[in-house]
Amino acid sequence: MPQEHSMSPGESTTVTANSVVIRVEASDSTWKSTGKRLLVTVLSASILMNVVFLLSKAAESTGPANGINQVHHSGNRKATSKLAVINFSGTIMPPYTERWLKQIKHAIDDDTIKGVLLAIDSPGGLVADSHQLYYELKKLSDKKPVYVAMKRLAASGGYYIAMASGNSGRIFAEPTTWTGSIGVIVPRYNASELANKIGVTVEPLVTGPLKDSLNPFRDLTEREQEVWKAILDDSFVRFVGVIEQNRPKLNEEQVRELATGQIYTANQAVKSGLVDEIGYEEDALAALAKSLSLTDYETVEYSVAPGLFDMLLGAKTESTTSVMEQILDASVPKAMYYCSWNPWVAGSAK
Repeated sequence: MPQEHSMSPGESTTVTANSVVIRVEASDSTWKSTGKRLLVTVLSASILMNVVFLLSKAAESTGPANGINQVHHSGNRKATSKLAVINFSGTIMPPYTERWLKQIKHAIDDDTIKGVLLAIDSPGGLVADSHQLYYELKKLSDKKPVYVAMKRLAASGGYYIAMASGNSGRIFAEPTTWTGSIGVIVPRYNASELANKIGVTVEPLVTGPLKDSLNPFRDLTEREQEVWKAILDDSFVRFVGVIEQNRPKLNEEQVRELATGQIYTANQAVKSGLVDEIGYEEDALAALAKSLSLTDYETVEYSVAPGLFDMLLGAKTESTTSVMEQILDASVPKAMYYCSWNPWVAGSAK
């Protein structure tokens, strides 16, 4: 039977097969040549990856409108005047916040854009992100008219960013839109009884009595309740103030009466002054164009263009994060303008 034998550089062996003696010798040069080819392959792959990365960065900086795609929506493609549609869909949170901020900035800088429609289909999201978007959208509405078209859901933080349309803008809601949910929530679960039943004791080492506040394995102390009430009140007062400033028919007292966290139908929202009228996206666009006295215009829809690197290798998704990262993130306190009893479950956005 033939015998197999692995060889090292410089080693020789003899294989006997059917009475025929074959002598095979592996020289140092053979192994060196193989090593060189492997090294060249690795270096080539590394160079290629670097080239792809540099091309991706170049595409992002020199690509369409600095990474913003403008897709034809409706109207005359050859018109010099344009209306822009920015879609706020899904939960208001990173990394979507940064993408929306890019679109807002582009709408501000592009002189061909005469007015902007915010198409909102969102349950809201993080307090900080909602306010950041509102702040930048107010810069936009100071330069150009901003109208709003509410889709299925424009609640809590979704309603908050709609306020950027200001006194001069108009808010449209579809007949089946749900809106409102004015308020703040900090997610917390109390698992203290469960921990007692299964014999789990949580004893974090802390430097102060409030360092492990919101620990789900014990009840909140009276002092902790006071601390978190002040935090919630701060965000709530800001929400109320934003509505009062941008809804001409509502004063602070009326806003507070509406700010129970309740969801409102489109008809209820119109009646209370939270929304201006019932209508669809095309109605809002037509009203925006009329306010600008535009008869010949193109409507474009914004989206963030993926980089070359993203297209070739794929962007990092939530599924690639480690279990430990997800656990740590879930334990971070988050104040949210969010329309849900379970804000840990966040939807996608675009």
